[in-house]
Amino acid sequence: MWLPSFSDRAARSAAGRAAVPALALLSLLGGCASAPPPQPPRATPVAAAAPPPATGTGAPAGTAPGAATGGNVPAPAAPAPPVPAAAATDFARAVGYMRAGNATEAELAFRQVALEYPQFAAPLVNLGILYRKNDRLEDSEQALKSAVEHEPASAPAWSELGVTQRMRGEFKQAAASYEEAIKADPQFAPAWRNLGVVSDLYLGDPERALAALSRYQELTGEEKPVSGWIAELRQRLGLAPIKRPEPAPTPPANAPSNGPGAAPADPSLAHAGAGG
Repeated sequence: MWLPSFSDRAARSAAGRAAVPALALLSLLGGCASAPPPQPPRATPVAAAAPPPATGTGAPAGTAPGAATGGNVPAPAAPAPPVPAAAATDFARAVGYMRAGNATEAELAFRQVALEYPQFAAPLVNLGILYRKNDRLEDSEQALKSAVEHEPASAPAWSELGVTQRMRGEFKQAAASYEEAIKADPQFAPAWRNLGVVSDLYLGDPERALAALSRYQELTGEEKPVSGWIAELRQRLGLAPIKRPEPAPTPPANAPSNGPGAAPADPSLAHAGAGG
């Protein structure tokens, strides 16, 4: 399961072909409240979407959502609002219901936290994920749209919105949401992957797909399967394959040393036997 924080800056999970259930947990606290519960295993990478949660073209880190990036000085990121201890406790209780599969109690609890603490996107993000798990895609989209309205700098919220929109067949809107996630946090790798996937498979835009997947690979270092996808896109676009630098040959153990104190190599012998 993916665990975005209330501030949503630490979330870095893989994304792919279908949405994966995610729980926004308490790292948004920034030390303001009790320690967060132990994190469950990461979500299994999937192939087109958010994952899930999510990184097109992006702005420099810290750029305000929607800000232009062409040589402009990026705006400083706003500090995350402090989290009251009561909010952390109520939120943890809602997460517990969600983990236990108690959808009704989880929904009520997340709704209550969202009502009492509207400055945080995380309760609404979890509501969106909860609805999506139960095939309530319209409710999911509405909850996630509300999440990004409340916290427009939340990259995971934008990315999760894109996941739901893709599942509803709203491919252009999904791509736009992934791009908003990238503007909010250019280092949020899942949004780059999701943008590449939706651009290639659903929008027929291999150029944007190549740019997005290449950036995803730069951020994550992932080789397979993304390297194969990148190679296929380059071939389709008529671009030369990427040449990998060849490793330097290892000198034999008995090779003469040119280190300190060693006799310099005789340049006249460098091409012995090469001529006639």
